[in-house]
Amino acid sequence: MVQPPSATAPIGRIGDRFELDITDLGHEGQGVGRWQERVVFVPGALPQERVAVVVRRVQRRHLEAELQAVVVASPLRRRPPCILAERCGGCSLQHWQDGPQALWKEQLVVQALRRIGGLDCAVAPLIPAETTLGYRNRATIPLERREGDGQLRAGYYRRGSHRIVNLNRCPVLDPRIDALIAPLKADLEASDWPVDVHLEQDGGLRHLALRVGHHSGEILITLISSHDELDGLEEIAAHWLERWPQVVGVCLNLQPLATNTLMGPETRVLAGRGFVRERFGGIGLTIAPDTFFQVNTLQAERLVPLLLEAFGPLEGQELVDAYCGIGTFSLPLAAAGARVLGLESHLASVEQARANAAANGLNRASFEQAEVGSNLVERLGAIDGLLLDPPRKGLPALLCAAIGAVPPATVAYISCNPATLARDLALLSGEGRLAVHSVQPIDFFPQTSHVETLAVLKRI
Repeated sequence: MVQPPSATAPIGRIGDRFELDITDLGHEGQGVGRWQERVVFVPGALPQERVAVVVRRVQRRHLEAELQAVVVASPLRRRPPCILAERCGGCSLQHWQDGPQALWKEQLVVQALRRIGGLDCAVAPLIPAETTLGYRNRATIPLERREGDGQLRAGYYRRGSHRIVNLNRCPVLDPRIDALIAPLKADLEASDWPVDVHLEQDGGLRHLALRVGHHSGEILITLISSHDELDGLEEIAAHWLERWPQVVGVCLNLQPLATNTLMGPETRVLAGRGFVRERFGGIGLTIAPDTFFQVNTLQAERLVPLLLEAFGPLEGQELVDAYCGIGTFSLPLAAAGARVLGLESHLASVEQARANAAANGLNRASFEQAEVGSNLVERLGAIDGLLLDPPRKGLPALLCAAIGAVPPATVAYISCNPATLARDLALLSGEGRLAVHSVQPIDFFPQTSHVETLAVLKRI
């Protein structure tokens, strides 16, 4: 082991090597320790471990280090189910047993509420996933050609980089789409199509997207490309449709912009149809390649009875579902007797939600394309309940204040980010007219540091 630098040396430099004890996990699942009075984050390390590390990045308040060796291992460490887990950035906790993962996620919610929200409310025990592998119903996999020999590579990025870790299978994916990765890669390799995920040259294929209906078994294949100059595209799409009976459609999505938004606004159906059918909470849904649907179908379905209970007897109630997507939760609430208005800014999702409502005969559900803010505020005084399912960044502060000032009887908030949930719950209850009634964490994302939470507020 390299000895720590002397007291006169700078505290923490790139390349410093040392050992430290891991006492906690950061919110992204990194091990946390202290060295030379500095906090050190170490991906891959676990509490109760002593590890050897090398500093890779120096920040003002902390160091980021790479795990070199586990000197003393935690009794809760295990061999990861995936052989690429130590390199791939897709999962951060595969080396930790499932039980401790679940307990840590529950405490992640508790601590966020206390530290960020200043809330000392009870948190129910986390609802664990019955299946901790093979649960993801969709994948969007970056593509590239290796320098030199031009070999096609497909895989998720190495943690903290844009370097692809080449894979042929991924154990957290539904096995029905996992089994297609290797043969699809082989066909794309044989096509000799240009591949340019980062648009560094002349463009071409960027991602391979797969989606499966958990209950229906239907599969949709989508190629994401910056352009459509791909010779033989329709022929290979027809071949895939014929080769795999469970594949109901092959699509091309055009995304010519260098942006964090993976899919562009135009999707073309190359073969079959442009959606999968699925059953969710007793409702029939159609799901397109570019519309949002929860990645863990079984865990998302466990939210439905919790929402029905939160809003109480629904017959005759007027509800708004803000950030409603394709009507995933709007439609079960409408089926239970409520009149539901869904608000969503993404036009394709709104059109799909309307089609889903019509297909299920639910005329009590209606949907509008709208930015949630002002459109929700003008309805607050006339509704009985409000469902919020915002993106990871949470709600605007002004919207929280408006809801808190004119609250409906019940507000249910579905969150994938404990930090923004805690912040928003504090703002929603800050006017003294809403109080946090219950907080229920649910594990939608085993093997990762992410946790979903349903918080229910009641008008005082």
